[in-house]
This record gives sequence, structure tokens and C-alpha cells, in this order.
Amino acid sequence: MTRPLHLFNTLNRKVEPVEPLTPGVVTLYTCGPTVYNFAHIGNLRTFLFQDLLKRTFQVAGYEVRHCMNITDVEDKIIRDSQKDLPIETDNPARHAAMKDLTDRYTQAFFQDLEAVGIAQASFTFLPRATDYIPQMIQLIQRLETKDLAYAREGSVYYRIAGLPHYGCLAHLDREGMQQGTSVDSDEYERESVSDFVLWKSTKPGEPSWDSPWGAGRPGWHIECSAMGMELLGERVDIHSGGVDLIFPHHENEIAQSEGATGHQWVKHWVHGEFLLVEGVKMSKSLGNFYTLRDLQEKGIDPITFRYAIQSNHYRKLYNFSFEGLKGAKSALERLRTFRKRMEDNVTSPGGGEWKEAIDPIRRTNDAREAFWASLSDDLNTPEALAAIFTLVSDLNAQDDRIALTREERDAVLAFLDETNAIFAGWPHEESNLDADVEALIEARKAAKAAKNWAESDRVRDELKAMGILLEDRKDGSVGWKRA
Repeated sequence: MTRPLHLFNTLNRKVEPVEPLTPGVVTLYTCGPTVYNFAHIGNLRTFLFQDLLKRTFQVAGYEVRHCMNITDVEDKIIRDSQKDLPIETDNPARHAAMKDLTDRYTQAFFQDLEAVGIAQASFTFLPRATDYIPQMIQLIQRLETKDLAYAREGSVYYRIAGLPHYGCLAHLDREGMQQGTSVDSDEYERESVSDFVLWKSTKPGEPSWDSPWGAGRPGWHIECSAMGMELLGERVDIHSGGVDLIFPHHENEIAQSEGATGHQWVKHWVHGEFLLVEGVKMSKSLGNFYTLRDLQEKGIDPITFRYAIQSNHYRKLYNFSFEGLKGAKSALERLRTFRKRMEDNVTSPGGGEWKEAIDPIRRTNDAREAFWASLSDDLNTPEALAAIFTLVSDLNAQDDRIALTREERDAVLAFLDETNAIFAGWPHEESNLDADVEALIEARKAAKAAKNWAESDRVRDELKAMGILLEDRKDGSVGWKRA
């Protein structure tokens, strides 16, 4: 059984139910990295939002067929990979230089993803653009047969005048804007509403592939259309990326895909907002440009960064700050401590009286419904997390007075497992304790039971030195958390 989910559709500018073409199966295409450098934290915000999107559908009961491309041929990649090569370098050597650069940064990218809890194995497809050149050529030829593409001096351009609904995603006023002739650059401003390049004729010093129009290489926009249609089909449920890709990239993907097929390609377009740093745009010149590696060098846990990003709504600007990361760290510690408390064995019989006592299982079920109601409403993560923290407050207060039973604790743990499958921030921690730490905790419990306070204090201090903080509770149980 699947839960209904609603998302804001950039195409229609409203929140709409997601209704997969195949019941119970969601096809998801997300624009991946251009691998010429390390991903910065603004890039990672987009990938973390997309991971949350996918996980939410999966935990809601859907199978997700997720394709994320690796852009390994593009203007900036060619610029950086070829800059030190002599002009007479042959084509195989140019390809080798480009592959060396993109392989290096592709590996670095997946290392960053793993650090923030996004497993490479979680993707159904991870196509590299250079492996799909034949499909790109075939797609361009389809557009030629429909008079939507034309060749000029070895390059091929898309004729936007031939597609009446061009501009539908970015909501362009085509009548009020002056249309240019053509543009070769992969990225350009909204004001440059022009025929865009599908295939670029080779320039001196560039790697190339053979094509019906001569040696050249694909334009950036054709890459995603070709890979997406080849791997997910000519109709896709959801396409996602950052808001910076709405125009021209995603607008041009629609033009290429729908121009070739004659029908709608993507039902739901979902875009994540920008990341600011201390209220301003991230920039190397301002000294506020960070990669995940920069944060790790400052001692920041990547999972704390993940939580900070995902606790903000994906369609709102996120103002990154180091002070904000402290708050994220505290929130995660609170959830992990609560989880550990629920994992601990019940040491008092319970059944006491307290005028404000609640039914923990019913309260947990209410929290689950509030959690899913929030996520189902356009991934409202702040409200979803509020449902968890309210439960934490209520059950901590109750457990202080009337110990929850093992059955009640297990019900809470099942809910925490469910939520952690989406946020990946408060996993089961008991298995992370090595045998020595477990033995010391048990030794301290034994010392306290024997009223050997000196030994109890000594073991507590030894654990503290190892980074394990103990929590002596009113009911006589002992909890712990990492320092």
C-alpha cells in the first residue's frame, strides 16, 4: 500500500498529487554533477533534497527507478582538461585527458555523497554522458525530421519557433522578448531566448566524435534528454534539479524531448532553492565558498550538515551558517539520546500514576500521522521534524514518571526507524559500541548496584575520556550519548 504524496509542480506553479504512470512505481530523473571540480555545499543541497525526495517515496511504499546523470563532457570540462595540451595533440589523447579529469572528480563526488548518507548503490542508473553519444545523435536526427533542428557550419541548432509551447516551464513571455538567432554557449540568461545548440562543430584543441554533420560534440542540453529517454522511457513521472536549471537547461530538455516524441515527457517538475552563506551568495571572492571537505576539515560531521539542509523546506532559500550547524548538531544529539533511551531495557515496573499520563502507543501513532501529513504536503520537513520532537518531549516527560513498557518502547523505535529511513540521522547506535565500551557500561551498572561509588565514578570518568557520556535517570536506568 502506498501513501499519497503531493509536490509543487514548477510547470503549473501549484502543489499537485503525484500520480505515477505505473501504479506503485515512480520514475525519477535528477540532473547530476558536471565533474570538473569538487561539488560545493550549494550543489550538495540539491542532491540532499533529491535523496530526501527519493527516500520519502520509498518509505511511502513506492518503488523508485532513479536515474542521475554524470555530465562528463561540457564547456568547462573541456576548458580545464585541455588547457595544458599542445594544439597538435591527437583526438585519443584529448579524450584520455578529459576522462582522467572527469574520473577523478566523479570519484570525489561519490565520496562526498557517501559521507552525507547517499549511497551510490541507491541509484538505479548512473549514466555518463560520453557513453550515450549515439543516442544523442539519434535524437538530433529525429528533431531534424520534424524540422525542429537545422545544421549550420557543422553545428546543429534547435529551432524554438517550431515549438509553440517553448517557454512553458520558465513561463517566458515570448511575444514580449526579442528572439535571437542562435547561441552556442551551454548556459545563458533568460533574455537570450534563442535557437540553442544541439551539436557543436569541433574547434581547435577540443576532443570530438564523428557524426552525420562532421566531427563535433554534443551540447549540454541534449545529453539529459537522450539519457533520460533511453533509460526511463519517453514518459517520466518526476524530473528534479536546482532552480538555476529551470532556464535554459530544463526548458530546453522539454523542447528536445517533446519536440521529438510529440507528447509530454515529464509530468512533475520539482526544483530546489539556492543556498546562501551568512545571508549572501557563495563566492570564492568573498571567502565564503565551501566544499564538504572544507567543512570536514573544520570538524563538522557530514550527517550534521545533511540534517541542517533537510530540516529546511526545499523550496525556501537556505541560509547556511556555522551557528546553524550547532543547532543541527544539538537536535541530532537529542534524537539519538532519545533513541538510546528507548533502546535501553526497562528497569522499573511502570504502572505508576501521573495525572498527565498518555498512551505512548497511541501518541506514537498520532506523531506518525502528523509526520506523514507534513511530508505528503510538498515535503514539509520542518513540520515533519516538529512532529518527532513533540513526541520526544511528551515521552521523555512520561518516561521520567512512569517507565514505558518494552512493547511501548518498541513501538516508538519502529517509528524512529521509519523516520530515520528518510532523514538518515538517528540510526540504531548499540551496534556502534565496541565490546570494551559495552563492558565498561555494564561494570558501572554493577558497581552502582553494589554501592561501590568510587568504582562507579572511576568507570564513568574512563568512559568520558573515551567520548561516552552517561546519563543517570530518575528511574534508575542509565542512558548514554557520544560526546
